[in-house]
Amino acid sequence: MGNSAFSRSIDLNVDAGEQFDVSRMESDRLLLSCVSSANIACGYHAGNAQVMRRTVEWCAELGVAVGAHPGLPDPHGFGRREMAVTASEVEADVLYQIGALKAFASAAGVLLAHVKPHGALYHMASRRRELAEAIVRAAKAIDPGLAIVGPSGSELLLAATDAGLRTVEEGFVDRAYMSDGSLAPRSMRGAVHANEREAIEQALAIVERRSVRALDGGMAEVKAQTLCLHGDTPGAASFAAALKRSLQERGYAVRSPQ
Repeated sequence: MGNSAFSRSIDLNVDAGEQFDVSRMESDRLLLSCVSSANIACGYHAGNAQVMRRTVEWCAELGVAVGAHPGLPDPHGFGRREMAVTASEVEADVLYQIGALKAFASAAGVLLAHVKPHGALYHMASRRRELAEAIVRAAKAIDPGLAIVGPSGSELLLAATDAGLRTVEEGFVDRAYMSDGSLAPRSMRGAVHANEREAIEQALAIVERRSVRALDGGMAEVKAQTLCLHGDTPGAASFAAALKRSLQERGYAVRSPQ
């Protein structure tokens, strides 16, 4: 940033490119202009070749770090339903998806910076070591310089560390937490922060106190180098702009850790 007013920094990432129709992406560019990193859907849970290319091109134009957002092959469930998959299947599927996005990044003249699994795959790999290792193997095979994004202390980040890959701890601003530090299931009332002020307060609590009020009572510890907001949330672009302003007012530069 180069501005001495910013004594600290935080990455702000968004799950992007989750449309299926490139003609319906009007708000996506505005959203990307408010963040420092993008996790781009790779065609399994959402997105397609045209959407991936357009999203990567916008990231290149705006200086946003490009990351792969591989998911389970479940577009009808938006990749948020757990599936019975083997480690071998996950490794092949993730290798395929990262490779596809890397091709678009290369065509746009930008580097692929990180990998963040999507939805159910993110949570499954955070708990199950064999799936975490499958994702890490796929990422490392594509590029050993890729960072793995996931929850602090998760099997996903532990596997990445053991394999010699960089890790980025992630916190969520628009999702409620349980007291054990896990995300509240979407089936629970209040699991998604629809109120902008509530989500911003949680973001500030994560970066300043490393803890948030848990949905089931008490406090949850949340360590994060990057904050995630979801691009499919209504009004995501205006919320991202407000969140960025709030962080900057507290002295945080919003920039990618890559």
